[in-house]
Amino acid sequence: MPRASITDDQAVELAEMFRLMGDPSRLRIILACLDGAVCVSDIATRTRLSPSLVSHHLRLLRATRILRAERQGKQVFYAPSDEHIRCTIADMVAHVGESPAMEDA
Repeated sequence: MPRASITDDQAVELAEMFRLMGDPSRLRIILACLDGAVCVSDIATRTRLSPSLVSHHLRLLRATRILRAERQGKQVFYAPSDEHIRCTIADMVAHVGESPAMEDA
């Protein structure tokens, strides 16, 4: 497998994305949006966070292109920006759900 190579600016952008996803509330918001577009009130219900706090976190997640917003009438719906985000998060969820490997004695 070839080694990944990125510019300094891309490294900063990627580090910021990981920093934002490191917050449990923001990670729960991302998880709430993985399977399809969700409005703020539904995200708040699913995550047990206030709508104003959800909106604050969504602003940060949109700024780093983790989530995208789409207006439908009076509501705004949020979903992962692309399949890279969806797959990365889904793979990490699967990873933490696996049983730890037995260590060889």
